[in-house]
Formats: sequence, C-alpha cells, structure tokens
Amino acid sequence: MKSHTYIIAEAGVNHNGSLEIAKQLIDSAVEAGADAVKFQTFKTENLVSVNAPKADYQKETTDHSESQFKMIKKLELDEQAHLVLMDYCKEKNITFLSTPFDHDSIQLLVRLGLETFKIPSGEITNLPYLEEIGKLNKQIVLSTGMSNLEEVEAALNVLIQSGTEKNNITVLHANTQYPTPIKDVNLNAMVSIGKTFKVKYGYSDHTLGTEVPIAAVAMGASVIEKHFTLDKKMEGPDHQASLEPDELKIMVRNIRNIERALGNGIKEVSESEKPNIKIARKSIVANCNIKKGETFTEKNLAIKRPGTGISPMKWYDIIGTTAHKNYSPEDLIEL
Repeated sequence: MKSHTYIIAEAGVNHNGSLEIAKQLIDSAVEAGADAVKFQTFKTENLVSVNAPKADYQKETTDHSESQFKMIKKLELDEQAHLVLMDYCKEKNITFLSTPFDHDSIQLLVRLGLETFKIPSGEITNLPYLEEIGKLNKQIVLSTGMSNLEEVEAALNVLIQSGTEKNNITVLHANTQYPTPIKDVNLNAMVSIGKTFKVKYGYSDHTLGTEVPIAAVAMGASVIEKHFTLDKKMEGPDHQASLEPDELKIMVRNIRNIERALGNGIKEVSESEKPNIKIARKSIVANCNIKKGETFTEKNLAIKRPGTGISPMKWYDIIGTTAHKNYSPEDLIEL
C-alpha cells in the first residue's frame, strides 16, 4: 500500500510580512488537508548583501528598482512572529515548519523546538550551514535545485558525517525556476536520487498547476512541497507561481486519490469487479442440439457469455468427451 505522502504547503514569504495574512495561509493549508505549512526564517543582513541582484522572476513580480535586500527585508519574520504562528498552527492542528537561511535562524528554530529542518536548494553547497544542521540529528528535508548528483552526494555526506542518521533525511528533487518549464522538470531524476543514494525522496514543485506533483506521488515521492498563496495577483516575488487555496485543495485531494489508486501491488480480483466475472467472461455452450452420448467437438460447441459455466480454458478437456445429457443450442455444458 502506498504510504501517506507528507504534503508541505509552502507559504514561504507569501504572507507579505503580515501576521494576519500568515494566519489566513495557515487556515487555507488546514482546509486543504496539508500535513504541514512552511514559512521561511532569515535575517536579511545575514542572507544577502545590500547590492545583491534579484532573480529574473523576482524582477518580473516586484518593483524593478527595489534591491533584493529591500524586497526581502519587508518579508522577514522576527522571533515573536514565529511564536505567534507556531501557536496558531498548534491550535489548528497542523505542523509548523520553516526553512532557515542562516546560522542565527537555525539556532532560532532550535530554540523554538522544531524537529524537522528544511534545507533550501541555495544552501546545498554551504558547508558550515550543512554541518550545523547535521549536528542536530533532526529530521531533514533537503532540496536539490540547481545541483547535480555529485553535489547531492557531497551534501548528504556532510549531513551524515556531522551526526544525522541517513534514515532521517528525505531528499527532494527540485527546479528553482519560478515557474519551472515543464521541459525542465525531469521527474525521473527524483527516482534516480532515491536509487543512487538509497534515501527517501520527494519533490518540491514550482511548476504551474498540480499535475506534476501528482505524477511525482505516483512515482514514489514520500514528500511533496508546493507553494501556495491567497491570491496570485498579490504583490510579492512568489505569488504568481503559487497555487491559490482552491487549487491547493484539489492537489491534496488528488494526491490522496492517487495513494489509494496505487494499491498494494498484488494483482487480484477487486471486490467491486467480482460481480462482473459472470457477466463479462464466457463459458462453453452447445452450438446446436447435442444428444446424450454424442461426442463433443469443435463444431457442436461454442464459447459465449455468461461466465457461469465451464471456463473456455478447459476447452481441450471437453473436446472428445461424451455428453451425459441432451443439450439445446446455447445451453451451458456440464461435466
């Protein structure tokens, strides 16, 4: 049976710096049936330099003249905000997660008692960062956007050598372009990660729509992460490439349906189709009048529905035997 896929509703910075919007995002994640809602934890001064340029997608979705530093500073959540959101998640019975982007943020989340640490794609080559999280021996979800297998292996080695057990790590295939072109998704790479490193794997999705994460579940993803927003038209870097609440709800519902549809892998007759056996299968019947004592042949027998008589798989067992009674055309043959 396909195990429960852990669905992370990625609120990220789509709260626009507002606790009220953040709470509404939590409500939407709960209503959709997600397992966790994830935010981002960072100190802007530790994350980017004042002159750091924006990504192309950020230029398209925010004020072009605004620096990345100023854009991100408006989206920063302080410790008190984290406490408020954690309490709200507890009240709503959904797991609070957040991605730390710097050392101070890692320690903040440690103090707040988080048991799962999400490592973003941009930190996969940040050795000191990986060591600090690895020492915690917590559950780790590692995104691998912009990386190759060698870099994934190096990051895993750092985490494991620093003290994290391998079975505590789930590796997410990802593409960091917002939105990700379908031609660049490469879901098979997700499976390659799992097979190569013998780790649990999943998928962090930045495509438009929901079909790709649903396909990832069918391919064995144990974790799905997907950005969502209250409204794609809101100002901010990630809203346009995010799902709206109704879309998030549809994605979660379809993933749960796929989990059930994958089943236990045993090929057997399902309960729902058992009644159809008698209707759709065929039996050996008389093709004409057959008298008692007459030999059954390929000419005086036929194969027709319903499937309530002798199976056609016994055709050659019947041919050449003798009729023990009289048969009219289309009567079921009996042994």
